[in-house]
Amino acid sequence: MALKIVRTPRARLDLIEIWNFIADDNETAADRLLDKMDAVLLTLADNPFAGRARPELHEEIRSFPVGNYVIFYRPLPDAVEVVRVRSRYLDTSTDDFD
Repeated sequence: MALKIVRTPRARLDLIEIWNFIADDNETAADRLLDKMDAVLLTLADNPFAGRARPELHEEIRSFPVGNYVIFYRPLPDAVEVVRVRSRYLDTSTDDFD
């Protein structure tokens, strides 16, 4: 059975910022990217350990790339918790997960 998908408030804000950034040029492309991220999250809900472990960021954090973005998430017993969604071009550090 697939786990629930939970987004932290920071992850929701990340997704809004990403959509707004892309939608400035092309709303359809912004919608497509978020749809693709949702599809990846459904896959992660079925296979929560499919992403790469990221112990250098936090012991429980895993990541999965989607286009030019990376979904950072935490597998929980009953859910996949999306912690952040960041551009793959940005430096990511432990400060991003406090």
